[in-house]
Amino acid sequence: MGKLEGRTALVTGGSRGIGRAVVLRFAGEGANVAINYAGNEAAARETADEVRALGVRAEIYQADVADQGAVQAMCERAIADFGQIDALINNAGLGSSHVDRPTITGASDAQYQLLMGVNLWGPIHLCRALVPHMRQAERSDVIMVSSVAAQSMGARMGLYSITKAGVEALAHTLAKEERANGMRVNIVAPGLVDTDMGRKLMSTFGVANIRDRDAAAPFGFVCTPDDIAATIAFLCSEDARYITNERITVSGGGF
Repeated sequence: MGKLEGRTALVTGGSRGIGRAVVLRFAGEGANVAINYAGNEAAARETADEVRALGVRAEIYQADVADQGAVQAMCERAIADFGQIDALINNAGLGSSHVDRPTITGASDAQYQLLMGVNLWGPIHLCRALVPHMRQAERSDVIMVSSVAAQSMGARMGLYSITKAGVEALAHTLAKEERANGMRVNIVAPGLVDTDMGRKLMSTFGVANIRDRDAAAPFGFVCTPDDIAATIAFLCSEDARYITNERITVSGGGF
């Protein structure tokens, strides 16, 4: 029996990168999965097929998480399809390199709004749409995927850092508000991860192949999406039943 047997999770940005790894890890542990994607339907369908091959249920839902109406409609459909959602993994996000890493004063309103919309308003929309429903479950979990950027506050990372600091404030507050309802709320903060986002960030520093960073990385390798997925699965398992309002940084001990 898997450690997440009988549970159902909604994973935003679940078709690629960290989200895809979370979806497959949860399915491997026995959970049904609602897979949100923004635009790559083929990748979402491929991921869902892999989940179903593991003997659990998967459904896909297109929605831009920055769009409150789209999020509300997606959550209503997922609840209708699965009956009960008891884990929300707020993973969808855009990196600093998506807006060319502007300075705080040099960034445009549009650049601010783009990152704030997906990275901060997205989790807010999801929590408002799903948390009241999740209170019905005996055990429920919300995981915010943050970043070490909210701790390091590096130059030219400000727009991204602001959004992730906001997500962490959201998580810490929600954890206190929902503990009485059996809900655990935790943060996972990755460092550099071998994803499209990580590779794009490295390219801005002139690193064409992220694996070239292995020798300089902690333990001799750059973190993988599976490393993050394992941490998230642990936090949603009974092994972590007494953990809430915490941030786990997955960076090999360094930024």
